[in-house]
Amino acid sequence: MTVTETVTVTSTETVAAIKRSPIRTGAAIPRLLYIPAVVGLALLILPIVGLFLRADWPRVPAAIMSVEAQSALGLSLQTALSSTVLCIIVGVPLALLIARSGSRVAGLLRALTTLPLVMPPLVGGIALLYLLGRNGLVGSGLELAFGIRIPFTTAAVVIAQSFVALPFLVISVEGALRTAGTRFETVAATLGAGRWMVFRRVTLPLIMPGLLAGTVLCFARALGEFGATALFAGNAAGITRTMPLAIYTAFNGAGVSQDSAIALSLLLIVVSIVILFLLRSWRTTPEL
Repeated sequence: MTVTETVTVTSTETVAAIKRSPIRTGAAIPRLLYIPAVVGLALLILPIVGLFLRADWPRVPAAIMSVEAQSALGLSLQTALSSTVLCIIVGVPLALLIARSGSRVAGLLRALTTLPLVMPPLVGGIALLYLLGRNGLVGSGLELAFGIRIPFTTAAVVIAQSFVALPFLVISVEGALRTAGTRFETVAATLGAGRWMVFRRVTLPLIMPGLLAGTVLCFARALGEFGATALFAGNAAGITRTMPLAIYTAFNGAGVSQDSAIALSLLLIVVSIVILFLLRSWRTTPEL
């Protein structure tokens, strides 16, 4: 047996042994690193545990069913759904533009798109006011020409939520587009399919998992939006007071009771957990 054959046999046996042997979780992690890892995990979990322990569980159903809580919950679901639809309408074309642009243009567009992710939400609210407010860049013209006033309305809630949630959808869809590539689109085009036909029958089915994941993330982010909404839309009960604003109002001594605030907080946590499980079910992990 030659040296090459020996190395090949040895490599094959090694790979087979690795596949047969069970993987020991944390085998390569120094033991000392477990301490900060546990501290980090506790920092993430213990506040939620404290909230669950603080809740008065017999009164949670009644708190959720109160008029104020139901109003905030209904408005949150309505505006989050509306903003998610708006993000899909404008976000999918934007993601397609970024994915199909050159590296420099794509990099610039991606940086501009992800800016709301690193921008403080309160700054986003101020920026929206200076754009769509009475003296804003666009808002002044809308009010003078059409009598339309956007700030401190339900429409302002939808716009604020869309502003902070849109990057989540764009990033997910762009990643799916780059993973899918353009091979199938090129084949369809050479067979005579038009651009709209290629988009509807080829592109959309290929990116559907990424689009679904981005939609769920977008909805979750819109549902939990607080900062930009508070500055741009205000905190009017039944008009702009979403669940995060109702929780904030309750802990400042006004609006719904503190029990309702805790109940709404628990509801938001449950929704977040459901969303995480949905995202996990859409992901596939290749086996070794």
